[in-house]
Amino acid sequence: MQTKAKSQFYRLASWLLWPGLFAAGLVGAGFAFHTAMPLLWFNVVYLSIVAAIAICERLMPYEQQWLQRDGETFNDVAHTLLSKGGVQLAAALGASAPIAVATIAQPAINAPAWLWPVGWPLAAQVVIGLIIAELGLYIAHRAAHEKLALWRFHALHHSVERLWVVNTGRFHLVDSLFKIALSQIPLYLLGAPLEVFLWVGAVTAFIGLLTHCNIDVRTGALDFVFSTPQLHRWHHSRVLAEGNTNYGENLVLWDQVFGTYFNPDRRPPVDIGISGRVADSFVGQFLQPFSKRGFRQILGRKAGHPNLGIAGLEGSESRSDDHTSGSIVEMQNIQ
Repeated sequence: MQTKAKSQFYRLASWLLWPGLFAAGLVGAGFAFHTAMPLLWFNVVYLSIVAAIAICERLMPYEQQWLQRDGETFNDVAHTLLSKGGVQLAAALGASAPIAVATIAQPAINAPAWLWPVGWPLAAQVVIGLIIAELGLYIAHRAAHEKLALWRFHALHHSVERLWVVNTGRFHLVDSLFKIALSQIPLYLLGAPLEVFLWVGAVTAFIGLLTHCNIDVRTGALDFVFSTPQLHRWHHSRVLAEGNTNYGENLVLWDQVFGTYFNPDRRPPVDIGISGRVADSFVGQFLQPFSKRGFRQILGRKAGHPNLGIAGLEGSESRSDDHTSGSIVEMQNIQ
């Protein structure tokens, strides 16, 4: 009887955790945005959700294997601080760089007021802002998989061999800046108010944490709207047809539109990573994409390979009928 009750509680928790943690983060963000120090209190809320997820990962892990140490925790945290924290390195683990940038840049940009529906309820404005920003994020993310000049930076994120809350922010600084630019510039030009930037940044921060979490959550119909752990685990697959899908950062709307949505009725792979190799140290990982030797290591190509130049590599791409033919991951898999 106790086992049955425990099983029922576990199942209920698995359904409630994702929406519950997401809602808790947004409620906390709402509190933070109404204080005199919104960025400070946002980071307090953010770190609280990180701690809650870390505890849940131990109590209800999706994959036991991912609980084992991989020696990358320091590098994961350092990349999070550099690429997500921006000028707030001393404040917290971040994910608030877009919010910090918007706080400074948005008031300085004089966009035509009539381009943005300022008369709409704030919730509706945030939804519109999220959809627009998500298109930029989708384009940036997909391009990072299909263009060598960008994959060299994005490969750092896919080099992880386990998914958990700490490596959520494991992005190269160049990769992060590219995504911030494509997602935020359209909102600047359209004259979106600061409140929209703050809420879009909050949604991105908390969905990002939950997307990478190693918690056994069930998301059901939410998979058709949000970027959930179920979908993102497929995105980290080593298999081309699986990995070059689900590019959405927050929403999967544009994956649905452009045919890159992928959610088969089976368990996502546990064996994740890339066929190339990233450097061991944080500094080495940051500098690696800028050198030819580092570029070859990331791609998994041996020195002296006849197709070392960008043009040569792109020319060696195989073609197929799927929507992601010629991607960087494909080129790695055919080595």
